[in-house]
Amino acid sequence: MKKPIARPTATTGPTEDSQIVRAPRAFAAAAVELNDPQFDPTPDETLIAPPPRRMGWLGRLAWTTGGVLVSAGLGLAADRLIRDLFAANPWLGWLGLGVLGAFLVAVLVLAAREIFALRRLRMLDALRRDAALATSENDQHRATQVVERLTAVYGDRPDQARARQTVADHLPHLFDGNEIVAMAERSLMAPLDARAKALTAASARRVALVTAVSPRALVDITFVIYESIRLAGAIAALYGARPGFFGFWRLTGAILAHLAVTGGLVLTDGLVEQLVGQGLAAKISARLGEGVVNGLMTVRVGIAAMRVVRPLPFHTQPQPVVRDFIPELTRLVSDKAK
Repeated sequence: MKKPIARPTATTGPTEDSQIVRAPRAFAAAAVELNDPQFDPTPDETLIAPPPRRMGWLGRLAWTTGGVLVSAGLGLAADRLIRDLFAANPWLGWLGLGVLGAFLVAVLVLAAREIFALRRLRMLDALRRDAALATSENDQHRATQVVERLTAVYGDRPDQARARQTVADHLPHLFDGNEIVAMAERSLMAPLDARAKALTAASARRVALVTAVSPRALVDITFVIYESIRLAGAIAALYGARPGFFGFWRLTGAILAHLAVTGGLVLTDGLVEQLVGQGLAAKISARLGEGVVNGLMTVRVGIAAMRVVRPLPFHTQPQPVVRDFIPELTRLVSDKAK
């Protein structure tokens, strides 16, 4: 009699070496949210200066009529002068006529330059407004036009050649208005922002040093005004404004309006002591503390000039604030203390 043998009842099924192959399953993509670190300025830094108001019709009428009267008076005076020169001696008359012609040509050239400078400032203001509108509405067509006009502004700048090439390479592949403006800001504005901050820091250091060593308050005030004007002009030229005489006055008015809105003219000794570190400037010398105050005021002017002249609003790049320049002044105070 044979011994009973246990046999499996199932003839098919997975063996020890077999693997269970699972069919691929599709997963619904969840919503992805990118949380980039946002720039958190102080409350007074978030205020944006309103655009400079244009002159009303009454002011234009006054300036136009006054200009006509002054021009007529100068024309009659020049005519009388040339007639007197011809009456005295013919060659004096011809010499005076030639000098008058050269003067008129120079005046026309200067007037053309001033008109071009004012038009350039208005164009940068229009670019900034259109870029902000394209970003808020996510308008691809408007954003593309803004970038094309901006690259045309920097078309004759060798220092922006690589940035222009980067924009030209990436622009055909972007279809989002926000990303187009952001790409232009990263490529074109970021290098200019770094140079503008360097100019502001250098100007603040010069103002602080001159204030610390100058014997008279009048010298301090004069140098602060001179350095502020020089810094505003340098930043405007860096961003492509090229302001002339009247254009610079318009730029100065816009900067002062920005400072008035943001409260840039209010800096107390307590704030300076807190920034420099537990009253370090006051412990070293009163003159050095005044130098820090004047340096911070110059920083305010530079920041206001950047925000007024910059052809693109700050969207992806951090906005400059006063505390970004505090290490420079702190280092200056530490060096003077040694």
